Amino acid sequence: MSALISAAGLGLVDTAPAPVVAPADPTRRSPEQLRELADRAGRELEGAPALEIARWAAETFGDRFCVTSSMADAVLAHLVSRVAPGVDVVFLDTGLHFPETLAVRDEVARTLPVNVRSIRPRLTVGQQDGEYGPRLFNRSPDECCRLRKVEPLERALAGYEAWAAGLRRDESPTRANTPVVAFDPRRGRVKVNPIAAWSQADVDAYIARWKVPVNELFRRGYGSIGCWPCTRRTSTGEDPRAGRWAMFEKTECGLHL
Repeated sequence: MSALISAAGLGLVDTAPAPVVAPADPTRRSPEQLRELADRAGRELEGAPALEIARWAAETFGDRFCVTSSMADAVLAHLVSRVAPGVDVVFLDTGLHFPETLAVRDEVARTLPVNVRSIRPRLTVGQQDGEYGPRLFNRSPDECCRLRKVEPLERALAGYEAWAAGLRRDESPTRANTPVVAFDPRRGRVKVNPIAAWSQADVDAYIARWKVPVNELFRRGYGSIGCWPCTRRTSTGEDPRAGRWAMFEKTECGLHL
């Protein structure tokens, strides 16, 4: 195992009462404290086994730590559940996922000791079509991702201080320098990437060892899986993420920028 690991009247006058403002939570860390924590952990945990990185996050943040998953596979959810049973796993249900992706989500919720939270956008796909025009993903994929992924994630993370993502350095040039722990200034939270240093071979070995759920689409020629309108099969030798937003100069949905 060590070898495997290494590698959210008329209405013109607002007559509603003023909202009650909850007192500040004295146990919640400030952004400055979170940044300091992340900077130190990023240095000290570089090169550490993925399970150790996940354990540090679980012990440091407790129930203010969650996992995010696209449900391409359940590797990260499984890994973190080994050191934090019952951990929240946040899934962004865009309304545009492949049925196979939703099947992985349901299997994870049914078989792993985790709490899956499916977070939906404020607008249904039909409501978005009515407000922004149909097939926004074809005209402005960045705006579509903002509405269906980025804003829901920021809402979902409201109660947490840290979140884990399954980014790996070998996935694309834009992820080559992914730290194992870093402060996300955009969201004011700590971002943990336990498997940043893993290769695809490490992922495959973990899946085989623990028999974790995997999206069936990988077996059908998909190298990277997102929403169905913006994902295509990849050819042999093609970069795995070449099938994402293939008609645009776009490589990320905005969650990890």
